Amino acid sequence: MPSHREFAQAFQSALRDTALPPGAHTQAPEELTRRFNVYRNNVAHGLAQALQRHYPAVTRLLGEECFSGVAHLYIERHPPRTPILTEWGVEFPNFLGGIETFSHLSYLPDVARIEWARSRAYHAADLVPVESSQLTQIAETSYLRLHPSVQTLWAATPAGSLWISQQPGAAAPPAAEDWTSEVVLVARQGLFDVITTVIPPATARLIEALLSDTPLGAACAAAGSDLDLTQALTLLIRYDLITAISQGRPE
Repeated sequence: MPSHREFAQAFQSALRDTALPPGAHTQAPEELTRRFNVYRNNVAHGLAQALQRHYPAVTRLLGEECFSGVAHLYIERHPPRTPILTEWGVEFPNFLGGIETFSHLSYLPDVARIEWARSRAYHAADLVPVESSQLTQIAETSYLRLHPSVQTLWAATPAGSLWISQQPGAAAPPAAEDWTSEVVLVARQGLFDVITTVIPPATARLIEALLSDTPLGAACAAAGSDLDLTQALTLLIRYDLITAISQGRPE
């Protein structure tokens, strides 16, 4: 008799194959095959829908039928390793980049990375933003702790603008001749509102330095001479992304 682990592995393999799982017996083999095929299809459909929930903008860019086909290929090559589907799908952006049919859609993996970052931001731990009265304490020697959801993504394509263009009521994306690289900020404001906005590269460098526990003055130097500090701090304050201000390195 196979162990529980061996049975589970064989059962998972059967979901991706045409064979029945070991130990499956009945007086009507054809009926058993039919029923397991229904179950197999339901599992694949459920996983494809879970992937679509992670990547709604990619779904709209490709169309639902095309995305469904890609999703089933992804399921075959990258099946979930845990029952927690919010953790499944991290390889999808690189998977898209490896599909030769989509080689002319260079922006697609970048848009997918934004969507995965949004999922991570939504499920990030929660911290309360600093009170407005504390903002007067900000100095060059200050360490600013940012919300755990804060992420910057550097894209060779206008992925941020393309992602925004796929949202309800949004303007059309930039014309191809106007495409440039973009840096995107993804973070969560409050409990549920995930923000996605294009930011200047210098602002992104500042944020990355702050995330590395660099004091504000040194972070500004790392950001470069083109940094608009007022604009950058206003952005962080507007979205409640500063959660602590200290004059010593955070522990």
